[in-house]
Amino acid sequence: MAADRARLLYVTDLAYPARGRRYCDEDIHLTARLREDFDLALCHPLDAAALMEGFDAVVVRNSGPVLGYQEAYDAFRERATARGTRVYNPLHGRGDMAGKQYLLDLTAAGYPVIPTVDRAEDLHLLPQAARYAVKPKAGADSIGLRFLAYEELAGLPYGELLVQPRVDFRYEVSFYFVDDRFQYALYAPDPERRWVLEPYEPTAEDLAFARRFVDWNTLDHGIQRVDACRAPGGELLLVELEDLNPYLSLDRVSEQVRDGFADAMVDSLRAFLAAS
Repeated sequence: MAADRARLLYVTDLAYPARGRRYCDEDIHLTARLREDFDLALCHPLDAAALMEGFDAVVVRNSGPVLGYQEAYDAFRERATARGTRVYNPLHGRGDMAGKQYLLDLTAAGYPVIPTVDRAEDLHLLPQAARYAVKPKAGADSIGLRFLAYEELAGLPYGELLVQPRVDFRYEVSFYFVDDRFQYALYAPDPERRWVLEPYEPTAEDLAFARRFVDWNTLDHGIQRVDACRAPGGELLLVELEDLNPYLSLDRVSEQVRDGFADAMVDSLRAFLAAS
C-alpha cells in the first residue's frame, strides 16, 4: 500500500439478502471510486473488530441490520472506542445508530415526526387511528413490525416497544446527505412498494424539513438518510433518521448523481481523517 494514502477498512455484507435491493452492487460501485484515493480492504461485519488494527479508519456501509449480529457489533463498538479507532459514520450518532429512542425524544420536543410513545399510560397522547404500528426500539428493516387495533395495545410488554398511529400517507420520500450537504432525494409513489423509488425534486420547504434532523444529529461527518412520509394534510413527518448504514439506492439515480455522491463521500472522508 502506498505510504501517503490513508488505509480504510470497508465493512459490508455483500451477501445480505435485502428485499428488492442489491446491497452488493452499491458497495462495489463505491469501493471502486474510493480505491482511486485510498488503500482499501473489505470485510464482513463479523470480522471488523478483529481486523480494524492497522487501518486509519473503518467505514461502515451496507452491513445489514445489527440485530443479526448484535454481540459482534457491540464488541466492535467497544473495541473501536477503547482504541480510539476512527469510525465512519462516527459512533456518537443520535439516530438509528442508537436505537429508536430518538423518535420519543423528537416527539417530546415537538419536531415534525410521527407521534411515538413507549408506555401504556401515554397511549392517550397519540392521535386516533384505525390501526397502530408497534415496533421494537432496537428494530430495523421492519423486523418485528406489527399493526394492531387500539384495544390490543394495553396488554403489550412495554419497555422495548414503540407505538405510533398508522399514518395513511400519500408517499414516502428519502433525503440523502453527506456531512451536511444534500445530495439527492428519492420517493416511492406507491405506498405499497417502498423500494420502487423514483427521483424526487424537493422544494425549499422539504429541504428545510430534512436539514432540521441532520442538524439535530450533530454528526460533522458521515452519510445520513432522512426518511419521511407525506401526511394526508400535506405536511412531511419523519419516519426514520438512518445514520448507521443507510442504503443509498444509487441504482435509482442518474450516473451523474451517483458519481457526484461518490465524490462527496471521498471529500468527506478526507476531511474526517484530517480532523480526527
